[in-house]
Amino acid sequence: MNRTIIDVYALQTVPPSNLNRDDTGSPKTAVYGGVRRARVSSQAWKRAIRLMFADLLDRSQLGERTKRVGESLAARIQALDSSLTAEAASALATDVFVTGGLAKLDKKKGEVKDVESGYLLFLSHRQLDNLAAAALEAHRAGTALDKARFKALVDTEHSVDIAMFGRMVADMTDINVDAACQVSHAISVHAVDNEFDYFTAVDDRKADAAETGAGMIGTVEFNSSTLYRYATVDVDALHRTLGDAAATRAAVEAFLTAFARSMPTGKQNTFAHRTLPDAVLVRLRDSQPINLVGAFETAIGETHAVGRIEQAAAALARHTVAVETAYGERPVASWVTQVGEKTAVLADLGKAVSFGELVTGVGEQVSVALGQPA
Repeated sequence: MNRTIIDVYALQTVPPSNLNRDDTGSPKTAVYGGVRRARVSSQAWKRAIRLMFADLLDRSQLGERTKRVGESLAARIQALDSSLTAEAASALATDVFVTGGLAKLDKKKGEVKDVESGYLLFLSHRQLDNLAAAALEAHRAGTALDKARFKALVDTEHSVDIAMFGRMVADMTDINVDAACQVSHAISVHAVDNEFDYFTAVDDRKADAAETGAGMIGTVEFNSSTLYRYATVDVDALHRTLGDAAATRAAVEAFLTAFARSMPTGKQNTFAHRTLPDAVLVRLRDSQPINLVGAFETAIGETHAVGRIEQAAAALARHTVAVETAYGERPVASWVTQVGEKTAVLADLGKAVSFGELVTGVGEQVSVALGQPA
């Protein structure tokens, strides 16, 4: 096989927190290795990563995911031609998405302002800009944007976030985009028991000192954990979608940065849980992705002598060597960023560098793999 696969592994400790809630407000969990683990869903962390992309990439490289497609397109149409009223721009946008088959008019209501799609629709800013220009051009020519033209415009100039995380359009499957990136659910390397914080809030306008009691009482559920995180990026698939080596490298570097530095924001004001990973390991492979979660199938236990991070780092190092030796999976290149002595054992798995050097090193290897100068 001749592929370019980037596997990213991280160990990250978070304090008491509720990063990702279920339908009852409890921190999400999962049973793995026969014990209950803390869990942060891949969807929650992918959302955090995608939001951080806005700080790392130009707006033109990104997209937006919304049901309010008519509103978004109408604003672009009116920006191109300020002589159009808001109602006229909205009517043009409605025609575009109804003709394209991604929105429907409510026949009982007749005309619909700011038409919505039936589900979240993921389009790049460039695709929306191109649709706006094409719709305006057709309007000035006294025609309408046809469906073939619509499909062509929404299936080219994909954004980085669409290329990374994919797009599924049930009503027009031929414009679907396969995700180049897969993100696993983060799980704790140890067993957890959720806890409850009983809190009270005082009413500031209680003037009578004799009036006792809280203005509000409640509970917040939380846990704390050392998380194992994993994601993989198929560089070849990413390049096929983006169509440009420089854009592919920029996308990979942005993803690595956001993977390490992003954090789901559930109950963030309550717990101030933002941490950075204790260790990040990146393996560049030419065969297939390999999730090393088996290192933690036996949950890390409690000892007074060795903390969880140190135990987790040692387990990950042992399992990595064992799996790669057994299957002859020698990585093309490997980088490690680790904090302090507790994760020092991981430094033997690759080139020990600062995180900035790791991102740049991976980016250079991506350029080489795509036939570009580093």
